[in-house]
Amino acid sequence: MTAARPPRVHISGVIPERISDVIKCEFTLLDDAVGADGILSLATTPISDDYLQHVGPQLRVVANYAAGTNNIDLDAARRRGIVVTNTPDVLTRATAELAVTLTLSLLRRVAEGDRFVRMGQPLSSSLEFMLGESLDGKILTIVGPGRIGRETARLAGAFGAEVVFVGRGDDLHGALGRADIVSIHCPLSPETHHLIDAAVLHCMQPTAILVNTARGPIVNEAALADALRRGVIAGAALDVYEFEPDVTASLFSMENVVLTPHIGSGTRRTREDMGMLAVDGLRAVLLEGRRPKNAVA
Repeated sequence: MTAARPPRVHISGVIPERISDVIKCEFTLLDDAVGADGILSLATTPISDDYLQHVGPQLRVVANYAAGTNNIDLDAARRRGIVVTNTPDVLTRATAELAVTLTLSLLRRVAEGDRFVRMGQPLSSSLEFMLGESLDGKILTIVGPGRIGRETARLAGAFGAEVVFVGRGDDLHGALGRADIVSIHCPLSPETHHLIDAAVLHCMQPTAILVNTARGPIVNEAALADALRRGVIAGAALDVYEFEPDVTASLFSMENVVLTPHIGSGTRRTREDMGMLAVDGLRAVLLEGRRPKNAVA
């Protein structure tokens, strides 16, 4: 009697070796998505209705290697009976740590100081030299009081920040008008696309800074660059970008801006934990015939 072949899985990009080794042991790994029973998708892979059609009717599960699912047409997946999973919770601490790191880097002018030293500039003995700000006593407004937002608040509280949460239905303009730091942690949706636009930025104090570790299109990047150039706000720290991987070029020359390459979940432990949760989604559907707990469609 011929043994049943392992389910076929396609990985849409480069993932940690430990995770790919697990997949190779349990599934047949395909170089192309066509004919796959399961897709392990990266957040940068658009999973559209056309993509699902291209893969074929045998596709049963898309395991997204991310907490969000804005790269996936969930309605198209539901129509086709395809289960979609994500990786919630496991990246909460890492992303919150980066949000606080970016905040401190901007307030204490760390990236600016690093550039100064690397350029060989002479250090000044003036007590007015490159003064920054402390997080202690600052009003930190968290836009999106979910897991990551609340963990960011907890960590920032250890530095003495006063935390204000802004969720759906709250007065965004009023809250941002009182904030020293605005940290974005809401999911990307039609309602939050360009949530931070020129009008909102003009509501902020000229001494305030904006930090975004959520999704790039939540912020109108052109409006942000213009606001920074004209001194509408004091600075910004971004880990995500509206047209990723492209970044608004005018941001590169601004000393009051800190930029990182979408590394919110970028610790080895976090990325591997995310991968194992994605693998569990594949296992549940393809090997165990059950709906995983982290299914979103």
